[in-house]
Amino acid sequence: MKELVQVRDAVIEALNEAGLPALSAFPDQHAKQYDGAVAAVAVGAAEGKTMGFCNYLGEVYDETLGTVQELYGKQLEGEITVAVRAEKAADCESGCCLAAEVLLGRLPDGIRPGELRWEALSWERTTGMFLRRGVLRCQAVFTACAQEDGVVFLDFILKGVRQD
Repeated sequence: MKELVQVRDAVIEALNEAGLPALSAFPDQHAKQYDGAVAAVAVGAAEGKTMGFCNYLGEVYDETLGTVQELYGKQLEGEITVAVRAEKAADCESGCCLAAEVLLGRLPDGIRPGELRWEALSWERTTGMFLRRGVLRCQAVFTACAQEDGVVFLDFILKGVRQD
């Protein structure tokens, strides 16, 4: 599902910008390549909800194109999982503090945070590192536009994220 990938990538970008290295996958053999804490991000348990009537939100005027576009929206409720690993317990804890700050206050407008829960710090034998997992319940809002003639329908894009 493209929307889940957009949410995951937005969280990874926000964590990286805050100074916490983050990846979408965390192979065990790469765990010790980082100094300090590193986070692995996944999105799951998503449930879609419609917005408006059949996702239709109304019309908007695009000033750059000089056209009217029909706006559609959808919302996903889901969980973002962040696993923070580090060789030192203190680094793992500080990584979790930074991750919590980002998850609760520095994500794009389209990701609306809810409850954040952290597991206790543990030792992961397979990587030889400390591990602490967190789960953020959230809502993600996506929008898409159709051109005035209704022929072109663009993909749903996470609100607040620029597409290049």
